[in-house]
Amino acid sequence: MRTTVELDDDTHAAISALARRRGDRGLSTIVQTALDLYLSSLDAEEIDATLALRGSVSETSAAQMLEEMTRVRSGWRSTA
Repeated sequence: MRTTVELDDDTHAAISALARRRGDRGLSTIVQTALDLYLSSLDAEEIDATLALRGSVSETSAAQMLEEMTRVRSGWRSTA
């Protein structure tokens, strides 16, 4: 599944450098590994609380948030 993650410049630079050293073409493998490690460190209560949030945003609210994110991103400039 694709998603967008906001990283500060220093974190992005560090992860990008690590990815290059490992021969990865992108950040996905490193981010996935980091999230797997983080989730494995949670206890069952924290996981249950996190999973309980699923579906807590209505379809209408989700559509409004997506519309607003799309509007905001349209003004972003690419440095590539």
